[in-house]
Amino acid sequence: MKFNKKFNLLFATTFLHLVLLCCSHSVQESEPIHSILNRLNSHKPSPTDQESAARGVLQRLLPTHSSSFAFTIIPKDACGGNSCFQISNCKSSNRDSAEIMIKGTTAVDITSGLHWYLKYWCGAHVSWDKTGGVQLGSVPSPGSLPLVKDEGVMVQRPVPWNYYQNVVTSSYSYVWWDWERWEKEIDWMALQGVNLPLAFTGQEAIWQKVFTDFNITKHQLNDFFGGPAFLAWARMGNLHGWGGPLTQNWLDKQLMLQKKILYRMLELGMTPVLPSFSGNVPAALKAIFPSANISRLGDWNTVNGDLRWCCTYLLDPSDPLFVKIGEAFMIQQIKEYGDVTDIYSCDTFNENTPPTDDPTYISTLGSAVYKAMSKADKDAVWLMQGWLFYSDSSFWKPPQMKALLHSVPFGKMIVLDLFADVKPVWKSSSQFYHTPYIWCMLHNFGGNIEMYGILDAVASGPIDARLSKNSTMIGVGMCMEGIEHNPVVYELMSEMAFRSGRFDLEEWLTIYSRRRYGKSVKQVESAWKILHRSIYNCTDGIADHNTDYIVKFPDWDPSVNNQHDAREFVNRHGLLGMQPNRRFLLHETSSSLPQPHLWYYNQDSISALKLFLDAGDELAEIPTYRYDLVDLTRQSLSKLANEVYLNAIHAFRHKDAQALSIHSLKFLQLIKDIDKLLAMDDNFLLGTWLESAKGLSLNADERKQYEWNARTQVTMWYDNTEYEQSQLHDYANKFWSGLLEKYYLPRASMYFMRLLRSLKENEGFELLEWRKEWIAYSNQWQAGVEAYPVKAQGDALAIARKLYQKYFT
Repeated sequence: MKFNKKFNLLFATTFLHLVLLCCSHSVQESEPIHSILNRLNSHKPSPTDQESAARGVLQRLLPTHSSSFAFTIIPKDACGGNSCFQISNCKSSNRDSAEIMIKGTTAVDITSGLHWYLKYWCGAHVSWDKTGGVQLGSVPSPGSLPLVKDEGVMVQRPVPWNYYQNVVTSSYSYVWWDWERWEKEIDWMALQGVNLPLAFTGQEAIWQKVFTDFNITKHQLNDFFGGPAFLAWARMGNLHGWGGPLTQNWLDKQLMLQKKILYRMLELGMTPVLPSFSGNVPAALKAIFPSANISRLGDWNTVNGDLRWCCTYLLDPSDPLFVKIGEAFMIQQIKEYGDVTDIYSCDTFNENTPPTDDPTYISTLGSAVYKAMSKADKDAVWLMQGWLFYSDSSFWKPPQMKALLHSVPFGKMIVLDLFADVKPVWKSSSQFYHTPYIWCMLHNFGGNIEMYGILDAVASGPIDARLSKNSTMIGVGMCMEGIEHNPVVYELMSEMAFRSGRFDLEEWLTIYSRRRYGKSVKQVESAWKILHRSIYNCTDGIADHNTDYIVKFPDWDPSVNNQHDAREFVNRHGLLGMQPNRRFLLHETSSSLPQPHLWYYNQDSISALKLFLDAGDELAEIPTYRYDLVDLTRQSLSKLANEVYLNAIHAFRHKDAQALSIHSLKFLQLIKDIDKLLAMDDNFLLGTWLESAKGLSLNADERKQYEWNARTQVTMWYDNTEYEQSQLHDYANKFWSGLLEKYYLPRASMYFMRLLRSLKENEGFELLEWRKEWIAYSNQWQAGVEAYPVKAQGDALAIARKLYQKYFT
């Protein structure tokens, strides 16, 4: 498939504009940061090894063109002192020789240049497999690749680092991955320009060896480590033991996997970020060291403070034992992996508050944390999530922030401004009080599936931060809790690692559409314009968890008199009437009815959906189109279901049993129809998640445990009682076929059945009995072993058209 000349000209013209913008500014590196970069360069493999690693990425991505490109590592001096990639034409006229030369300061810079060339000269597109995968049909055959201008182009990084991952992504997305899947992810990172990835896999095996040296047995660690799907929160001290224990098979295999991950990251020239000691310790340590300053953290989201998984033990950083354990972990880690990095992640008080707000204590705490790192690695740099400064802002006032941020030498701490796409802390903290930071996009919570984004903020935020007065920004980053959704958001954010100036986002989206689907189709280009100003233009400042009623069904009694009438609330805010002059928030109420997050008119997404459907005959065979079509149809129907639910509640409040029956049946039918739609795309199947979990097991016991972990995380999440659901229920909800019909549908059915019964029998709604019924069902489902499909069946375009006709015409 080839683009026409007009399309290629648009690509070339736009790209030239981008290059000029990308190269027009550069960040002046401070001496400490410059020293860090120089030290980290000493960890990198030889140019030959990096060039070979880059060729490996090309071979796996585009094997037909493995001889079409030449790769060369160059020094920063060739890039004006910064990291960069350069694209030029090869000089040889031999048809069998390479056509395009890509040079870069590291292998990841070379692969970034490869990706940039494929995008902006060949009209190609690369996304995760579960978001439609790659579109490479537009790449010309070997020997016919488009030439760049004679002098070539150079694109510099305006800031040194492109960071990737959240500390919980390892649980919400990566937990069941094998090496085959990890290899694909590292290739994706390399193509997107990621050069500072978090590498947290396998650390429990390191801790097992360390704690053994402190006389703690393997058995005593059983209630310390969380289960596979909950390791992220055990590592942060939020919980312990939940979903465990970990088997030796798990520990050994994860350590082996981590070594493969690190080796590949390193040969591509990336700098992995490794874990360090944050103070969380097993209960047994208190008995072994009775004089140590060990206390229990507060409760984190249990229903009744059950000490089996609540209130982890914390070793005070001021205790000499803290540095001993921290140093021992670092030494063991270096022994296992070698001297591969100087950057270490540590979050001692992530969603856990220090025992005192005394700045002197906080400064001592920070110094001790860093000392534990630096005793084992004298060049250690502490990378810290800045989430606590947002989530617990009532505690972290300027004196407390300064005490922590200034507790280590300048240049020895880097802060992740984790939620900068919505709530940038750098603006309210004088650039983190002059501490180097990375501008990060958080974007996703719990791995929820929802079309959402703030494209304008992503396109401008990093540029504004870098060019602001006295800026200490040294990188950009993607810190989503879960991946494999909203590919447009992540492609744009990845490009911000190479952009220095403003650009036309509307034009970028037009080109994105053409690249993603492999051709120019007027209807989908128009649809993307609508999506840009609606779904991808959330400016309300609310963290977007998917709280649609299908996936997070309200736990409330609509018969209680002190609650606002749902219908009156909705009419007042324009949901049912779709009033065109008002964008509304469903959070604007004092009612105890939980309100879904809606920041745009659903009619806009329906209009975009109609355009997608109109393009179906031309694009039906393209996986990226099918994914977007299914996702947009799902989104539109889910928002409609919110309206239908509120209609049902309105009918109940007005004692209209007939209307309640009509609306509740429509809500249940929507769940069934969405499940049927999702079953027609491989990327929306519960079975894939469950089979991946079971695939890592060695025996029947592990298989049962891993499946329970996988089922529990996406449903109840944490502990419950007979009448009280987990405080984190549905936090990690998913729009997956199988989960809708077998979990969300029965729960809603139980609820509406009891509502109808209460009207017909003129009795109060039995909220507690509904809770008991559905919690028991949930716990039974969590322990279930029934298999779900892993391959899609059916025609996604046909069912999407049918559902559009059924619900929107």
